[in-house]
Order: sequence, then C-alpha cells, then structure tokens
Amino acid sequence: MEFISDLQIHSSHSRATSKNITFQNLEKFARIKGLNLLGTGDFQHPIQFKTITNELEEDNNGILWTKTKFPFLLQTEISLIYTDKERNKGQRVHHLIFSPNLDTAKQIIDKLGSKGRLDYDGRPIFGFNSVELIDMMRSINVDIEIIPAHVWTPHFSLMGEYNQLNKVEDCFQENTKYIHALETGMSSDPADNWRISALDKFQLVSFSDAHSMWPYRLGREATVFDFNELSYKNFLKAIRTGEGLKSTIETPTFYGKYHYSGHRNCGIVLDPKESLKNNQICPKCGNKLIVGVADRIEKMADRPEGYKRKNIKPFVSLIPLQELISAVYGIKQLNSKNIWKIYDKLIEEFGNELNVLLNASENELRKIVHEKLAKIIILNREGKLKIKAGFDGVYGVIELNEKDKIKTQKSLGEF
Repeated sequence: MEFISDLQIHSSHSRATSKNITFQNLEKFARIKGLNLLGTGDFQHPIQFKTITNELEEDNNGILWTKTKFPFLLQTEISLIYTDKERNKGQRVHHLIFSPNLDTAKQIIDKLGSKGRLDYDGRPIFGFNSVELIDMMRSINVDIEIIPAHVWTPHFSLMGEYNQLNKVEDCFQENTKYIHALETGMSSDPADNWRISALDKFQLVSFSDAHSMWPYRLGREATVFDFNELSYKNFLKAIRTGEGLKSTIETPTFYGKYHYSGHRNCGIVLDPKESLKNNQICPKCGNKLIVGVADRIEKMADRPEGYKRKNIKPFVSLIPLQELISAVYGIKQLNSKNIWKIYDKLIEEFGNELNVLLNASENELRKIVHEKLAKIIILNREGKLKIKAGFDGVYGVIELNEKDKIKTQKSLGEF
C-alpha cells in the first residue's frame, strides 16, 4: 500500500506558525491534499506532547492514530547552533528526529530537557554539536532516526552557504554512518543532489516543513512509501536501506525561496553564472548576496546537469493547486473564497488534490473548470510552467502568458 507522507510538520507552538494547527485540522486537510501519513511535529514541546498523548492512540507498531483512524509518526525538528572548534567556524544545522514510540519520545524529552529549555519554541535551539546529537539519541534507542533538514538552504542547513561544509562527514565525522537520508528542501530536488557523488550513499526524501495546515503548504513536498503494513519498523527500513521508499513529490526548484542568489531589498536576483561571475557580490549595494542553492550546488557538483545515479527513486515536481488557480485568475490571496470555490469543486469531483494534479485528464478537468485552468494543471504536471526563480526568502512566481490568464472575474460564477 502507498503511503504519501509529509513528515516535517510544525505545531502551533513553533514560531511563525498558524495557531490553527490541530490534529483535527491536519487530518482534514491531509485527506483533502491526498496524504495518508503525517508527522506529529514538535513532540518534545511539553504542551504538544500532552496533546499527542491525549488525542492520539499508539498502536503496537509505533504509529499514532486519531479517533477517525488517521496515522501520525512521532517527529520533531531541532536547531543546533554551535562553533566547530577544529574549523573555528560557527555552524547552524536543523535536524529532524523520529521516535519509534512514546516511551522513547519521553526519554528524548528528558535528555533534551537537560540541555536547555523546551517550552519556549516548538523548534528549540541547542548549543551542542551534531556529533553529540547522534551519540545522545543512540544512547537512548538505536532506532531513533535523525535526518538533516532542507540540507541546501543558506542559513540553517547542513550543506548550505553559511556552514561552508563540503561533505556530510564534515558535520557528523565518525557518526556519519548513522545518517541514512537527507531532506532536500524546496530549493533543490533529487536531480540536483545526484550531481554530487559524495551524496550517493544517502537516501533522498522530501517534506514540506509546513507552518500551517492549508493544502498549499501541507504536502507541497512529500515522500511516497510502499509498505505491506504501516509501521515504524518499515519506515526505518525504507530510510536506512531504500526498501519501501518509492518516490518523492517536489515543488519545482525555481519555486523555492532560496533557489537563486540575490538581495530582495536591492531588487537583485542572479542565476549561478551571473552570481559567480560577480563573486557573489550585489552589483547594487556591494555587499555579499544571499547565496542561493543553485550557486552552492554548482560549486559543489562533480557531475553534469542531467546525470542520474544508480538505483534512483523517481520524483515529480508540482506547484500546489491553489497557486495555479491564483495565477490563472490573478487572485493573490490563496485563501480567497473564490479560490476555495474552484478548489472545492475539483476536490468534490476527483477526491483529493494530488489526484487532480497527477491523474485527471484535460478533458475531465474541462468539464469542471475553465479550459485555461485545465491547461495549466496539465502543464504543471508535465513540468512546462515558466517560473521566475525564488531568492533571498521570496518564493518563485508562476509566469503565464496573457492568453493563459482569465482577465475577468465573471468566469468565477460559472464554476
């Protein structure tokens, strides 16, 4: 059975997140999106852990279920900010932590609590290093899994510009053998990572880092597993060996907030060739650019674009449906009632968003929505949308020809 999962979730107790993130809302919108497995988010936060134990029921396989039978996996994210003494360089790394059961989660909470406060943020910050994190977790339970998150983004990632690390071993040293997968983040996809031979030993997974439960955030990146039974054991096998890890769903890399280098305040955005030609210096203000993922990968790659490593997992790149509707109708607010009106009509007909984006034919779509939107949904599926690259914390933008837009809101009433 396929399990389409988003396992990088934040709770309402994390900074810059929706206060409406509840397990009821996560389940509701996960089903609408087409997901059937989520992470709990922030399990180490005292209020969130209490909510987990009150609202979810753990089975014998390490899976937690709502009363209406939707599954969650115990998951959190922590931030490590420390100085690498050998390199005399500050490091900032975000890590996903997965627990095999509630008893182990309690021990993780106790251990992390001995290192700092857990109640001020759902994604707490600690001053110990990544090697210590591995040792700490393995001293509790060797089935705890740690996955470095959004590994290429500039500010808080393993391979990003700030850290200036050239390989995973630079971060984890002898404990690299306990790192089995990397989460690619929105601004890179598996094909980018295939260009770097040093990453061949790692599985590649994708999750959304969702800060709300809306379907244009939840599951925008996801990992598809193929299990005969949903269990933490099977999840662990997939992450550690690739068996049961089927594919990933990505957003196009150009859509990511840190794909190209630039300065938003200066209105400057440069592709890797331009950026590297300028030594990553802003031509307007003279300061260093916020160096994007494309630059970083171009500098690190030892293989050409288009290279496919052995035993790869397939992936598909998709812009969320509400963003497509927004682009076609020129409605900027993604939570607009007019966007929801069209979106709900499609969900009513096709069951969930991923079915719309991946499977509905253009003829089927035209029976439900305007032909221009039907066309854009198909172009999205085929990877043929033009996207102005994201940079310096600004999302990429879908660029449509005028003939592909609906210039009047009159058509909204028809659908």
